[in-house]
Amino acid sequence: MTGSVRLLFFAGSSRTGSFNKKLAVLGERIAEANGIAATFADIGDYPMPIYNGDIEATDGPPENAYKFKELMAAHTGIFIACPEYNASITPLLKNTLDWVSRVRAPGLTGPEVYKSRVFALGSASNGGMGGLRGLNTVRQVLELGLGALVLPDQFAVPRASEAFGDDGHLKNKDSQENYKALLQKLARAAHVLHG
Repeated sequence: MTGSVRLLFFAGSSRTGSFNKKLAVLGERIAEANGIAATFADIGDYPMPIYNGDIEATDGPPENAYKFKELMAAHTGIFIACPEYNASITPLLKNTLDWVSRVRAPGLTGPEVYKSRVFALGSASNGGMGGLRGLNTVRQVLELGLGALVLPDQFAVPRASEAFGDDGHLKNKDSQENYKALLQKLARAAHVLHG
């Protein structure tokens, strides 16, 4: 199965010390440890202006929108670790998803990438719900707005400041196993979709 499957991990935050970046990095490590090719990308390495139709009309999507679209296209499954901002999506993540959706060339268009990859969602937060409330908005943007296939399972890490060990793994072994199970499901779904 693993030969055709490549998983991409990124977080909807570029903040130094972000719990969600830790979650995305851990996901990449778990995938690789289980024989699944995986990549971690820092969304902060792809800065883009706030989406503006006038900018698009004059200059087209920014270069980093093309680069991030190509990164997504090079993977068959995508895990997004999503911080919760006021029970919703982060502006950085929304802006990135929006700009990528406007890319029309070369290769697969942005909309085609969204419709031909499998997505899984997770979150980490100091709150007791682990950021779960914000995932509803992210799911709506991906599924309804962009036509993406998003796994119904999602993963949350509550009280995140205490959840990660010095080695980057989750201290709670059951939680770590649940994360591993979701990533294996993402890999299987990506394999089914892409053969």
